[in-house]
Amino acid sequence: MPSRPSPSPTPPPRRQGFWAVLCGIGRGINVVRLLIINTVFFFLLLIVLLLVVGGIAGDRASREVASGSVLVLQPEGQLVEQYSIDPLQRALARLSGNKPEQVQLRDLVGSIDAAAHDKRISRILLLPGELHAGGFAALREVGAALDRFRATGKPVIAWAANLDQGQYYLAAHADRVLLDPQGSLLLTGLANYRLFYKDLLDKLGVDVHLFRVGQFKSAAEPYILDHASPAAKEADGYWMGGLWDEYVAEVAKLRKLDPAALRTDIDNLPQTIASTQGDLAQLALNEHLIDGTATRAQLIAMLHAQGVPAAKNGHGFRAVDLAHYAAGLPQDGSLFAPGVTVVVAEGEIAGGKRPPGSIGGESTAALIRAAREDKRTRALVLRVDSPGGEVYAAEQIRREVELTREAGIPVVVSMGDVAASGGYWISMNANRIVAEPNTITGSIGIFGMYYTVPNTLAKLGIKSDGVATGPMAGAFDITRPLDPKVGTVIQAIIDKGYRDFVGGVAKARGKSFADIDAIAQGRVWTGSQALDRGLVDQLGGLGDAVAEAAGLARLGKGYPVRYQRAPLGTFERFLVGFSQNAGIELLRSWGLRLPPWFAQVHALAPELSLLRDAKAGTPNVYAYCFCSPH
Repeated sequence: MPSRPSPSPTPPPRRQGFWAVLCGIGRGINVVRLLIINTVFFFLLLIVLLLVVGGIAGDRASREVASGSVLVLQPEGQLVEQYSIDPLQRALARLSGNKPEQVQLRDLVGSIDAAAHDKRISRILLLPGELHAGGFAALREVGAALDRFRATGKPVIAWAANLDQGQYYLAAHADRVLLDPQGSLLLTGLANYRLFYKDLLDKLGVDVHLFRVGQFKSAAEPYILDHASPAAKEADGYWMGGLWDEYVAEVAKLRKLDPAALRTDIDNLPQTIASTQGDLAQLALNEHLIDGTATRAQLIAMLHAQGVPAAKNGHGFRAVDLAHYAAGLPQDGSLFAPGVTVVVAEGEIAGGKRPPGSIGGESTAALIRAAREDKRTRALVLRVDSPGGEVYAAEQIRREVELTREAGIPVVVSMGDVAASGGYWISMNANRIVAEPNTITGSIGIFGMYYTVPNTLAKLGIKSDGVATGPMAGAFDITRPLDPKVGTVIQAIIDKGYRDFVGGVAKARGKSFADIDAIAQGRVWTGSQALDRGLVDQLGGLGDAVAEAAGLARLGKGYPVRYQRAPLGTFERFLVGFSQNAGIELLRSWGLRLPPWFAQVHALAPELSLLRDAKAGTPNVYAYCFCSPH
């Protein structure tokens, strides 16, 4: 008997009504989701491919510098020891057409020094009008490099539409300083005004309890006073006066002016401005602060008259910018030869691991440890640019410096704009300390802050009550008023911290406790003032510190200098190179641009204050200095 065909499976019942609508919506959402994911994926893949192609082509282009080129130095953004913006953000910012937010000091100095002996570079055009410098020590390093460049017989020309006193401090190192006829130059002196919050905190009912050692340790005064204390004004007036003396003396020397006359001209601006009917450019010319006025077109015509060829397109002049030129310079010297390793400690000091641009107790200590364990390291330079921060984090770093010395590796500290309070703490155990005359340092002191909010809660109709098992149980509860016994405990902790700080400095500097205590007390000094008081060993820049470290290690000549960095992934390493070469400009010339907001995503988080890592209900102990004039 023939077999019967098996019946086909019965299809599931078809969904109808509301359930069918929901399923349809779900399928639609899934399709849209997959479409968005695939679109984003292929867009990012396209960018990566273009980055690779552009990076290769741009790397070739960056190495092609025509003979007779002008090195154009137009540093934009903040002058830093190391980037705090990661490589991807830097690359995206430039691809978006945004101005860079940071320029690395060593790139600027290294390019100037290389150009001094590069036959393809005929001169430097300095355009400092967009530079934002935090202090004068880093500017002094750049100025010294410009002086070395000029010593080879090549000229430096500075031009700007407007100059503030930090930008002018750099421009004054040029052979010729030119200002736009409608521009301005304002030298006004230094100031350090701060906001005081006591009245606000009183209105909010917040009680801030300050514990400190050091007559001049004024960092936390704004939380307990409504004005600067007489001691703070005395100390600030002294170190800022010294800093301004250095500024006036150096500018007068560079411009061949009498320092007293220059100071008089600056102080008498309200009277002298009438002589030019408000024309600041003409006033600067009358006072010999600049050599002439010129529009940008007149500047280019002047370069042509001096023999600088036009660019390939027939316009402008033959030039190479900092990013392209720096990309073609050799990095980190010989791969295997013994040399000097530099560790950068820049920013506030906080516990744990921190990204570049801030100092982490664990992360910066790990960098020093890695440098020490690298067999190529014969000497270590710790480059410090920090106002301080958490005491324990600073102590973690100091211990690694001490261990490095015990391992037979000499350590030299190079102080940048600021190396005060905690910045001095991490420096004190070096073999030698080198500072610029206008470095801000010292501030050897400790303070602790503890806040309570019972009055704040009372304003809201809230009260705290309960029981405890002993007199100290719950004593650090911020909802309760501060028990005097707790104040005694915190002050004892601060007193010990100060004794440790002063005692450590005394031991490291070969002085008595009393000698250091007399110049400590939280008082701030300039580098020159610190040298007179034995807190630093010599005046100079990073190059001097490197040479000193090499001498202590008996390295001889031709040693490499390496920067110890946290490990980067393969893609990050690619982006570091890509963001510094001509690849981005090449891609932009092809028409690839990202929307400007794309590079600003990282800036959406609000800026955090010194106390962002403070823990409620526990004393927070700091060695910190708010000592940046403007």
